[in-house]
Amino acid sequence: EELGRKLESSGVTSLWLTAALFEQMQARQPKALASVRQLLAGGDALPVSRVKERLAAGGVLINGYGPTENTTFSSTYRMEKPEEVGVSVSIGRPVRNTVAYVLDGAMRPVPVGVPGELYVGGDGLAVGYVGRPELTAERFVPSPYGEGARLYRTGDVVRWLRSGTLEFLGRADTQVKVRGYRIELGEVEAALAQHGGVNEAVVVAREDGGDGGEGKRLVAYVTARDAASLDAGALRSHMKQRLPEYMVPSVYVLLESLPLTPNGKVDRKALPAPVAMLGTPGPDYVAPRTPTEELIAGIFSQVLGVERVGAKDDFFELGGHSLLATQVVSRIRGTFQTELPLRELFEAPTLSALAERLDHAIRTGASVTAPPLKPRADGSRVLPPSFAQQRLWLLDQMARGSASYNVPAVLRVEGPLRAEVLERSFVELVRRHESLRTTFSARDGKPVQVIAAEPVLAFRSAGLESLAEAARTAEVTRLVEQEAHQPFELERGPLLRVTLLKLSEHEHVLILVTHHIVSDGWSMGVLVRDVTALYEAFSQGRPSPLPELAVQYPDYALWQREWLKGEVLESQLAYWKRQLEGAPPSLELPTDKPRPAVQAFRGGHLDQSWSLPLWERVKALAQREGATPFMVLLAAFQVVLSKYARQEDVCVGSPIAGRTHGETEGLIGFFTNMLVLRTKVSPAASFRELLAQVREVTLGAYAHQDVPFEKLVEELHPERDLSRSPLFQVTLTLQNTPVTEVKLGDGLRLSGVESEGRTSKFDLSLVMEEVKDGVMAMVNYDSDLFEAGTMDRMLGHLKVLLEAAVAEPETRLWELPLMDREEQQLVKLWSGTAAHYPREESLARLFEEQAQRTPDAVAVEYEDERLTYAELNRRANQLAHHLKGMGVGPEV
Repeated sequence: EELGRKLESSGVTSLWLTAALFEQMQARQPKALASVRQLLAGGDALPVSRVKERLAAGGVLINGYGPTENTTFSSTYRMEKPEEVGVSVSIGRPVRNTVAYVLDGAMRPVPVGVPGELYVGGDGLAVGYVGRPELTAERFVPSPYGEGARLYRTGDVVRWLRSGTLEFLGRADTQVKVRGYRIELGEVEAALAQHGGVNEAVVVAREDGGDGGEGKRLVAYVTARDAASLDAGALRSHMKQRLPEYMVPSVYVLLESLPLTPNGKVDRKALPAPVAMLGTPGPDYVAPRTPTEELIAGIFSQVLGVERVGAKDDFFELGGHSLLATQVVSRIRGTFQTELPLRELFEAPTLSALAERLDHAIRTGASVTAPPLKPRADGSRVLPPSFAQQRLWLLDQMARGSASYNVPAVLRVEGPLRAEVLERSFVELVRRHESLRTTFSARDGKPVQVIAAEPVLAFRSAGLESLAEAARTAEVTRLVEQEAHQPFELERGPLLRVTLLKLSEHEHVLILVTHHIVSDGWSMGVLVRDVTALYEAFSQGRPSPLPELAVQYPDYALWQREWLKGEVLESQLAYWKRQLEGAPPSLELPTDKPRPAVQAFRGGHLDQSWSLPLWERVKALAQREGATPFMVLLAAFQVVLSKYARQEDVCVGSPIAGRTHGETEGLIGFFTNMLVLRTKVSPAASFRELLAQVREVTLGAYAHQDVPFEKLVEELHPERDLSRSPLFQVTLTLQNTPVTEVKLGDGLRLSGVESEGRTSKFDLSLVMEEVKDGVMAMVNYDSDLFEAGTMDRMLGHLKVLLEAAVAEPETRLWELPLMDREEQQLVKLWSGTAAHYPREESLARLFEEQAQRTPDAVAVEYEDERLTYAELNRRANQLAHHLKGMGVGPEV
């Protein structure tokens, strides 16, 4: 998105992209690419469909092919029309001063149309590999067609076409590309063979259903040495110690022997599909032995999407996390009619251990304390709201016309969309979910939800095809902003608005806006899944494939009010009263601006991308300490907040899905609850000790999550302050279930479009989202309090502290750094510990006078740098800006 904006604002006319980035840009930013007259792409095979889309939009596309050993480009293929693309994208002809030969195993030319290995040479050819004469001799070979000339063996299989261009067919060696990484399979096999119990090992990249059906995954096939017992977990741990994460196979298959071809080589095509092998018991597999284990195995399998679960398998090693753990506990409750606290799954994560605890709970009579969630018998359409809905209704009464609780979502729709079918799908969605037919009014001074008998849909469409591209882009942005910030009338409804913008025959933008009182983040995923299923059925003339819902959100609201009262509510509240007794009323972070008397909910947004190795270390520490990545992040975040606010008692809010019944997983409604996570951050404690405390606090909160935050505020009576939210002002969320694009029949594809909100409900909200290359750290902050630079520095400080904490968890909290090396150097320079001048002399006067008198004179030599007075002055000003953001006064 950032690149797309830059292309449009800067008027770029020629652009070079890698193949992967070209595919993403063409899918997500086609309008920005269309403004580029000449586009060059390469580095991997280009996707035919994306190339045709690019050419259909106009402009030149050049496919550039060439290994690094021949200086960037060896051949290029220039295209201007879609019909110039065949079943694959040609890599063209050799560029000037470059030669290309397609040869067989004896280095003889092969005829047109016959595959062979590509050899390249010419003025761009490298000398060889530094310090690797054997590899140089193997790859840089004498040319049979030029005296003294050499050629480079690319390892790529190609063939000449009749047009005189080259067609790329694949690799001749075992190098593969998985999730954007080039991987030498031989290197992975060599590392696997170092395991003492492995006799033979073969690793292949397969696309037969791994990783949720998204691209390739590495599958390792091994045979055991001398009847050794091989365990998949041990093999994976062995590989993680030797290779980066992206080279570690995700699946391990044990074979008695490897299949061979008639000439004795491993027959890779005959290797069995790993899904089939998962059902074959190996030496590390213990089948479920009791009815309880069998039922729990089925629940693990459903929730995690794995084929086979054994008695020794660990829920978290199979890919489980906190959100999925909640689903497991919910389904155990429904299956066994027994309450099992969530912490039991964390403390007994293996199938057999969890089954033992469940059996004990059943024997001791720990039956479900909550009544079952059932549909209301009378079918009434006027009911009390849930506690969360009641709070939002009250807020709406106090701030009529506010759009602070709008929940917008923007989807890009590519392909032949039928608008009338889409509208019919949304009408059926509103009929299916009572929450979307609900409005709110007052009866006898109290709020009620009123459910309409028939669906009413606010659906409108607008055609923008006639506008010029720049005007069309601007109009889409304007309409998205307008819809996202248009207030709802809770009394009148409807509380779902759908706007369809037509950009071209095969490109639309879909704007969905709901009020938070009938929806939440999880609900938007349910909405997209339901609508896509309905659209696919209706477009083919079939009826709705979705079964009627067993319960509706108003049934949940009734259940909640009937259960959470009397002794049940008191026992739940007792935990929170103990937990929050004596907690500070607020977290006093240093702000850039005075705090307004009344919170206006204006917000800003920024993000940072953190590396995959850091995220892997976070997950590794969590696993060692019996915690989750969220708990590690929370501990680090609370240390940073403690240092900023100079408080040792820190409360952070965290949203939780709130869907503790299996029946609620497919409902649209406001289930999200907020948990208050309070931690005592003692500077003398180690990070490991703090993490243990955070783990206990988090598990305790999960076990008492049924108390609505609104009820908690009502019971605790915190001091009323309109300038900030009660109990906590900072939140942390870990999103480990990112929404992927949805593909339908007829080439229709839906994908989410990121949009930056201009509101903020809290002082700051930190959202961490797992992405393919690591983790994205995103902060939504109150722009009436903070500048963007301050938030950017805070994210940087959190990253530095987190890196130090996961590397050395025994480090005392007061010793954990906030500043990176550059900031530390600036501090040393300014404090005088690294420079040589009279300590009593004023630094400010020294810098200013000397910078004006002799700006280019060398003031100090520091760590191999010769720093001038002008540079010292610049760094001092930069440091002053940094320290101001940390709340440090100028006297320092």
